[in-house]
Amino acid sequence: MSVSLPAGELEIGVLGPLEVMVGGNPVDLGGPRQQVVLAVLALEANRPVPVSRLMDAVYGADPPSTSRVQVQICVSVLRRLFAAHGCGNDLIATRPQGYALQIPETRVDLRRFADLAAQGRRLRDEHRLDRAVEYYRRALAQWRGPALDGLVSPMLRPAADRLDEQRISLVEDCVELELRLGRHRDLVAELTALVEQHAMRERLHGQLMLALYRSQRQAEALEVYRRARRTLVDELGIEPGAELQRLEQDILTGNARVRPPEPAEPPPAEAVRTEPPPTEAVGAESLRRESVQPTAIGPVPAVPAAPGLLPTDIADFTGRTDQADTIERHLTEASPDRARLAVPVLVASGMAGVGKTTLAVHVGHRLANRYVDGQLFIDLRGQTTRPVDPSRVLERFLRVLGVPGTGLPETLEERAEMYRHLLSGRRILVVLDNAGDEGQVLPLLPGTASAAVLVTSRSRLAGLPGAGHVEVGLLDPLHSVELLSQVAGPERVRAEPAEAEELAELCGHLPLALRVAGARLATRPQWTVGQLAERLRNETRRLNELNHGVLGIRASISLTYDSLPEQARRLFRRLALLDFPHFSGWVAAALLDEPGTEAQDVLDGIADAHLLETTGSGRGVHSQYRFHDLIRAFARERLADEEPVAEHGPALERALGALLFLASAAHRTCYGTEHRHLRSDARRWPVPERLTGQLVSEPITWLERERLSMLAAVRQAAGAGLVALSWDLAQHAVTLYEMRGYFDDWRETHAIALDAAHRAGDRHGQAVLSYSFGSLFDAQRRFTEARPFLDTALDLFRSTGNEGARAHVLLHIAVIDRLAGRIDDAMTRCRQALAIFQRAGDLVHSAFALHNLAAIELQNGNPDGAHRVLTEALELSRRGGSRRIEAQVLHRLGETHLHRDEPMPAVDAYAAALATVEDTGDPIGRAFALCGLGTAQLRTGNVTESERTLHDALRAATSVGDRLCEAHVLLVLGELELARDEPRAATTYLRGALELFRDIGTPTFVSRTLELLTRAEGGPAGG
Repeated sequence: MSVSLPAGELEIGVLGPLEVMVGGNPVDLGGPRQQVVLAVLALEANRPVPVSRLMDAVYGADPPSTSRVQVQICVSVLRRLFAAHGCGNDLIATRPQGYALQIPETRVDLRRFADLAAQGRRLRDEHRLDRAVEYYRRALAQWRGPALDGLVSPMLRPAADRLDEQRISLVEDCVELELRLGRHRDLVAELTALVEQHAMRERLHGQLMLALYRSQRQAEALEVYRRARRTLVDELGIEPGAELQRLEQDILTGNARVRPPEPAEPPPAEAVRTEPPPTEAVGAESLRRESVQPTAIGPVPAVPAAPGLLPTDIADFTGRTDQADTIERHLTEASPDRARLAVPVLVASGMAGVGKTTLAVHVGHRLANRYVDGQLFIDLRGQTTRPVDPSRVLERFLRVLGVPGTGLPETLEERAEMYRHLLSGRRILVVLDNAGDEGQVLPLLPGTASAAVLVTSRSRLAGLPGAGHVEVGLLDPLHSVELLSQVAGPERVRAEPAEAEELAELCGHLPLALRVAGARLATRPQWTVGQLAERLRNETRRLNELNHGVLGIRASISLTYDSLPEQARRLFRRLALLDFPHFSGWVAAALLDEPGTEAQDVLDGIADAHLLETTGSGRGVHSQYRFHDLIRAFARERLADEEPVAEHGPALERALGALLFLASAAHRTCYGTEHRHLRSDARRWPVPERLTGQLVSEPITWLERERLSMLAAVRQAAGAGLVALSWDLAQHAVTLYEMRGYFDDWRETHAIALDAAHRAGDRHGQAVLSYSFGSLFDAQRRFTEARPFLDTALDLFRSTGNEGARAHVLLHIAVIDRLAGRIDDAMTRCRQALAIFQRAGDLVHSAFALHNLAAIELQNGNPDGAHRVLTEALELSRRGGSRRIEAQVLHRLGETHLHRDEPMPAVDAYAAALATVEDTGDPIGRAFALCGLGTAQLRTGNVTESERTLHDALRAATSVGDRLCEAHVLLVLGELELARDEPRAATTYLRGALELFRDIGTPTFVSRTLELLTRAEGGPAGG
């Protein structure tokens, strides 16, 4: 290959922003199309790339008719550019149907990365770990950021994503070797940053946990696991994988696998003490046994043959591999510190019917060959009204261990002493099933670590010192169908696979329910699986259907329910009133009509009994809970049987009223005021002030957390005849919907509430929702559809004499008039709204009206007048405490400075607006602020910074679906390319802007875009 290169030689970088260096100096590649073409050629260096692929990379799936010519022009421009820098004309060679970049492999950072990584892997396979790490680190040093960062191309993005995946995978491989080399302390900071950047990568979480644990930071290691679990459950709805769960257990138990590696040069043999010699061990054990001989309980009999009280193992045991492995490791692989001191105890907890006993018995049989001196088992009946007394348990265990009735001590303490003595030094597994609380378990713990204890409970029993914990959850869909198959027969399930999956879903993937369903099918060969699924679809009959012989869901749940205090049972029943997908402590307070702290304690008690599941990642007042489907059905049965019907309506109204109270508080926190003219007379249940402040301190975060509950509440309120509550909840939810672009939720809630308001003849509700529907179409830039709703709202508010609400509508219509070029109409309506707000002393909405008035002044060519108006608006928004309105005023102020040819003050104003919207979590506001900032930067002459900001703005606008903002960004990008004398690139952007402005219906901006497009298409050939 002959390529003439200058002395400094050519370097091309794709592992970060696309970069070309000649002689150590950067080369300006020009417009984005040239950059995309070069990026594709560099990725395939020295291999031919068809022109069709280059066309796809530049234009996507819908290339213009001139796309082939445009690609050829890009190649021609690149060739001239490289030739001008002394790289020769043959750097990009023409090949049949395409082009190839001819360049030595070492001059592309991607090739260097691949070669160094391959060398590192070879050294790893040769067990030369130090050298392998060196090459891995050299490979990673080739990266400057995300691959091809900043390039917008549908075809390049997947390739860049694959490169980023290779990078992070190599990081993980490198860290694994460094952990094996004992460099854990050096890795903590790096891994902490990586986990923040790649929150879904379980391997990185595990490596950070290992590095922290080996650095004597066990608590932090376990906190990493908890954060990882919350993220995975919250974002993906899945639990961490088996490997990460196993690592957590290894850290909890101090398993040898997670200890730091031995030093490469071991210390002298005489300095190392491992295990005591056998004679010393025997002597110590003999002394220990002699020292615990009791004095008050008489002679202790010899232990007979090993007891075997475990029930038979379950032949159709399904799934639970990870939990079974975890339990087995915890009970058999004690840490060095615990090896001869503490008895290993593990608590397997979970809801009724989840299969805790089945799992415990199965693991017990797996461990039988390890605990050769026997297995003890007892059902403590902890959830019944008559749990087994520990003294009676000890009586049974002592008799099995050979103590005659005449030799049994009287008191619990004496029996426990004899029990511990008889188990001392013996390898016995004790399985305590269905424990109610710690008090039942503590007297039954052996005294030495030769024995082990496995406890099952519907509570976590967190008060057992040193105990490990395993949460026994629902089966996954695959194992649910497998269990059905084993109980009902594989042929039945194979014949109706879809119906079997539905049946498993209707059973809530609860093992007991699946066993009942399978047993019913097994005893009714004439039934199809689909028939039973059909019977279970009716929730009111579901618990009746899931009953067979001694198996029954209702009876199983009843045991737990009956053990709850009366207040907890009342709350449990009332929670079934709600159609919410989840609920927080404030819901409990409203249902019980009691202060928040006490109600939260009651709710936690229900969750501790596994009648509720915790969900999401919130903590404290933000904790959330939900029903399992079958437990919800049980709760609704008890609600109907035990709760007076007369109390149902008031309790539901309190809960919905509390949600409205909090939604109003969140709105006030966002805007600094409330739309008091738009509110209903629905009764609001006042959540305590301190709790309200904690809940809505970050209002959008709270509204996001309650988003699904808001939707359910609007629907339920409408169905219950609470019409005012329904529409008021719907219009308060707009605080979230508008800021986050949840247009489907906006439309659905308002359709439900508006229909209810029409049926009830609620004219105020109809007016508010018509106005809000108009706002929805306004937010979607569908102004033609917005106007009829706004006109309807205006007429309704005028007929009811609601001047304040009419002012809000007038402002919205004024915005539409302004964008449509009806400036005089916009000015008139804006001034009318401002006068109404000023008479009412409404600072925030006066500021908003002034902000809109300033926009009209700018459109009239009066930036000085706009500046005066905005100065007043900024003061009012700050006095009113509305950061959102303040951000909008700052944005308009930036626009005003640009009209006054004051680019630097404009940069400052837009930067202040950007900081405010980022602080308040407003993604649409962020897109507009970035667009304004990029425009101001362009006016200062900072083209590079402007381009970066504008592409950020374009990504932000498209991600939230704001077409008006997207159009503005494309317009400014067109200006930028014209400033660079790149008319072809400018034309692409401007045509996109023109299409959007025409579709939205904004003639003023259509005219501006057409002016620039004429310049671009009539300008000199560029690029």
